[in-house]
Amino acid sequence: MIGDVLVSSILCDNLRKAYPKAQIDFMVYESTVAVLQGNTSFDNLILFKEKHQKSKWEYFKLLKSIRTEKYDIVIDAYSKLESWLVVLFSGAKQKISYWKKGRGFLYTDTVKRKKTSNINLGLIIEQRLALLNPLHLDIELETLPRIYVTQEENDLAASLFDSYGIDLFKKTIMVSLIGSSSDKTYPLEYMSKLVDFMADKGDINILFNYFPKQIEDAKKIYNGCKESTKQMIYFSLLGKNIREFIAIMNHCDMIIGNDGGAINMAKALEKPSFIIFSPWIDKKGWATFEDGINHVSLHLQEFKPDLFEGKTAKIIKKETIAFYKEFTPKLIFPALNTFLKTHLE
Repeated sequence: MIGDVLVSSILCDNLRKAYPKAQIDFMVYESTVAVLQGNTSFDNLILFKEKHQKSKWEYFKLLKSIRTEKYDIVIDAYSKLESWLVVLFSGAKQKISYWKKGRGFLYTDTVKRKKTSNINLGLIIEQRLALLNPLHLDIELETLPRIYVTQEENDLAASLFDSYGIDLFKKTIMVSLIGSSSDKTYPLEYMSKLVDFMADKGDINILFNYFPKQIEDAKKIYNGCKESTKQMIYFSLLGKNIREFIAIMNHCDMIIGNDGGAINMAKALEKPSFIIFSPWIDKKGWATFEDGINHVSLHLQEFKPDLFEGKTAKIIKKETIAFYKEFTPKLIFPALNTFLKTHLE
């Protein structure tokens, strides 16, 4: 959800640019607020909380509060049951969302999701920006989601680096060790080999990004690394929350690893990224800003297309382990070597 919220925030950025005096409110899940701190493109955050999911009465009270605002325009980038009712209760004259059969009665304007693209923004960003088409905005569109870091947060990260004895004059790589689920996680033994490969490129700092509940898997990756690599890894330097992670990431030079929220936050901080996509994920959507230099991503299908012939994403997902086994580090090393050479030198 963090990636979705970051991408959707560019709607607010462009609306603020087009309508500088308008009231712009942004409705998001409460758990994603951290990535929006410091963004001045909206006036109010409307938080969809756990209580709204569990209690119909609390949800109704939320809808009622939305009704009282008397919005002129509602843009529904979510387009699911929870947001349909928000759209209906908003009372807005113009209601914009994606086209889907049977939903035309909800919206005054619908746009079709693009399936292919010839530019490197990433389909997910192009699809979000398309929601602005019915407004015919006379501006140059902003396309990069941004995260804002305060000086106090930067100072905190610097003090954390100092407390761990990390030399800031060396390049620092953040490794996105583990995906949001096992079927989005590059095999642990393979990840150890990738970390060794990074360490062999020079005297660098390596930070691991993982949730505390994932620590056992993180240890497996660490233990699978060479002793010389372990000397470069600062295993325990973790942020206590999303904002601390953001501040730490802002002190890193790049991010490498599994696709997910950490990657999207790093991109919003304008850090180079090297992403390994899960075999069952279609990377067209989230391979944002890919230019082969600052943002690079790899998918097994690019190396072994025959494995994917006649198989749906659902089938591939069930066979993720077998597909991942085919995605050996040797396939990744050449592109990773070029990426590291570019950003370490």
